[in-house]
Amino acid sequence: MPKVSIIVPIYNAEKAVRKCIESILNQEYKDFELLLMDDGSKDSSPSIIDEYAEKDGRVKAIHKKNSGVSDTRNQAIDMAEGTYIQFLDADDWITPDATKLLVRAIEDAEADMVIADFYRVVGEHLSKKGDIDTDRILTRKDYADYMLSNPADYYYGVIWNKFYKKELLDRYKLRMDAELSYCEDFIFNMEYLLHAEHIAVVKSPIYYYVKTEGSLVSQNMNLTKIINMKMNVLQYYDRFYRNVFDEDEYDLRRAEIAGFLVDFAKDDFVIPGTPVSKKLGTETVSVQYHPDERATVFSDNYYKDKLIEYYLNPISLQNDLKFEDVRILLYMHLTGSPVTEKMVMDYTRLPLVTVVASLQKMKSRHFIKSIRPTQDEANASFSERYRAFYVLDDAKRIEDQLDEALRDYDALRYQGLSEKEIATLKDLEKRTVENIKTFLRANG
Repeated sequence: MPKVSIIVPIYNAEKAVRKCIESILNQEYKDFELLLMDDGSKDSSPSIIDEYAEKDGRVKAIHKKNSGVSDTRNQAIDMAEGTYIQFLDADDWITPDATKLLVRAIEDAEADMVIADFYRVVGEHLSKKGDIDTDRILTRKDYADYMLSNPADYYYGVIWNKFYKKELLDRYKLRMDAELSYCEDFIFNMEYLLHAEHIAVVKSPIYYYVKTEGSLVSQNMNLTKIINMKMNVLQYYDRFYRNVFDEDEYDLRRAEIAGFLVDFAKDDFVIPGTPVSKKLGTETVSVQYHPDERATVFSDNYYKDKLIEYYLNPISLQNDLKFEDVRILLYMHLTGSPVTEKMVMDYTRLPLVTVVASLQKMKSRHFIKSIRPTQDEANASFSERYRAFYVLDDAKRIEDQLDEALRDYDALRYQGLSEKEIATLKDLEKRTVENIKTFLRANG
């Protein structure tokens, strides 16, 4: 049985669906089934998904009569064999580490659901979207309070930035309301949360959202239907908070709840504008390939550094740190003993000004601590007068993430090698480095 069932409803998506599928098949995490649900498409989407099903045994191409996205998702949930359920829309795609991060988050926290940050893509630009400012494990009440601050946001309303347990969906018969064409995802999430005790948060963006939603009026719905659907959402929303909180707790939040009801009644369920955006592609690790490239000591080190950068990037995003900060923390973590600013500069190959600023910032966040130099050190030469730093216990969570990154790094570069080959390679690498160190000590 696969660990994860990934569900993609497809309707006339021939222009985008290949990118969506490729992003799934290129996941670092491999233990999944992919349910491609063709909802009666009239373009070439059916033949495209058949093509992928023939090439990859994890892919199942299901063709059905058109019944709408909610019913299509429901049918996929019914046939899913995975422990966990992950959703995508056919117009979108995910980062290579998306499923890996979701599985780790839900299992490490023993959670019932995961919510993750995502990218909002508009043309050639994107912006990061996230609303929960902590990565601690949330209770249902914690989550409800976070949602109360900005409930009409896609971050809470959609299903594609979340991760669900199939067992909960089946035990409580949780499915999409196929009669709704408005906010059905939001209602589904509120129903699911009533049975979710703990929610994990992934602050690293894992999803690229590019679909533009039209307004209800543009969907040619009459005013009566629009009003009825909005009332339906409002009733679910109010009932959700009455179920989560007791009467006194609900009364304390009554004004905020009422504020949402008023705001929501005025307008459609839309994603708010994000003020900070950047060019699409700049959010990933940039790697240059040259057609006439030859394997050299420089190219080997270049690709190793880029792979490390790839695995450290999510850690920087999840902890509101720059990549340089995480690189320094990794060096200090591996060293395991106090180091000087000059040592950090030499081993990370970062400029001194960057090192000093980074260490001061991480000191203020209690990730590291400075050690007062001895009198001898204070009178030493300039290069030896730097204060030593070491990682505090407060940074234990980040250290755990760094250990995971190193395991991923080794798993990728040793992929396809036997245990004996890996042991031999590590021994050879150690011996070659010792040869270099011995020579440099004698001749430096």
